[in-house]
Amino acid sequence: MGTYLSSPKTDKLSEEGENDTLRYGLSSMQGWRATMEDAHAAILDVDDKTSFFGVYDGHGGKVVAKFCAKYLHQQVLSNQAYGAGDIETSLQRAFFRMDDMMQGQRGWRELAALGDKMNKFSGMIEGFIWSPRSGGDVNNQPDNWPLEDGPHSDFTGPNCGCTACVALIKDKKLFVANAGDSRCVISRKGQAYDLSKDHKPDLEAEKERILNAGGFIHAGRINGSLNLTRAIGDMEFKQNKFLSSDKQMVTANPDINTIDLCDDDDFLVVACDGIWDCMTSQQLVDFIHEQLKSETNLSTVCEKIVDRCLAPDTASGEGCDNMTIILVQFKKPNSSETKVEEEDEVKPEGPEPSQEAQDEPSSSS
Repeated sequence: MGTYLSSPKTDKLSEEGENDTLRYGLSSMQGWRATMEDAHAAILDVDDKTSFFGVYDGHGGKVVAKFCAKYLHQQVLSNQAYGAGDIETSLQRAFFRMDDMMQGQRGWRELAALGDKMNKFSGMIEGFIWSPRSGGDVNNQPDNWPLEDGPHSDFTGPNCGCTACVALIKDKKLFVANAGDSRCVISRKGQAYDLSKDHKPDLEAEKERILNAGGFIHAGRINGSLNLTRAIGDMEFKQNKFLSSDKQMVTANPDINTIDLCDDDDFLVVACDGIWDCMTSQQLVDFIHEQLKSETNLSTVCEKIVDRCLAPDTASGEGCDNMTIILVQFKKPNSSETKVEEEDEVKPEGPEPSQEAQDEPSSSS
């Protein structure tokens, strides 16, 4: 759903970077949509030995996606659980914390500062696409978010929202947290493995939660409106006072997947549904492998992907969405000592292959 332009906006925001263990490239494009509602975060070193990548696909407006790109990684790091080594809990709390922070006078003020002339929060005009790399302080001194008095103290939060799919890489572990229908996929020896699950109303567990919270599903949408079941924001679907945050019709509660990285891992992709609507996980992995044979710039590979997904017209709707993709490539160790160590280790249990990518049967997620 959404308004289309008469011709697509194909200007792209692309960037890349690297550290000792990985390199990344990304690209975002507005495409046929009337507005750009995606945001992202790509931070190589949020602290020692930790990298963070996130894609936030907005709906109904862009401010929630931009808010998450600015603050979610900060909340992961500042949570007590993170300091104690419990990354999964810190990720889950950070997702829920976004909803809390966007309420009240302080939440209203922050959203207004990130808004644009199309948004009810403010008359301000914003830049093209939000990326925290260009926003100054991206990962230090998290705000303790004091309460503020003001005319919007009773603000219950925004009715627009966003998906959130983030990958946190720390030492040799990968943590993926997802709420919504953006997706994270890893290539392991050329095989695509889904590390997140698209949260749609037809999933039995999601349907049960929606109905128990007093909602209904019509035409594949919650209350005939929203076509995904987990998101940050969308506060109109989170107003049942008798239920906890994880039991609401729409919840920010992320699925979290943790895997041990190994030398068989080629690269990681985090992308919004504008990409996955056009390519399966295995098709995208195959396309990237083919591009990497002749292209060394990862941002250029990402640009080729969004161009490939862009529809020639808006007749079908596929290929007409905003598109954001982050490609993270793991640097291979050169030392022969690594192989000796691996022979003595039990090989880490990997993720399940992407369902569409194999002939032999696999367990479904």
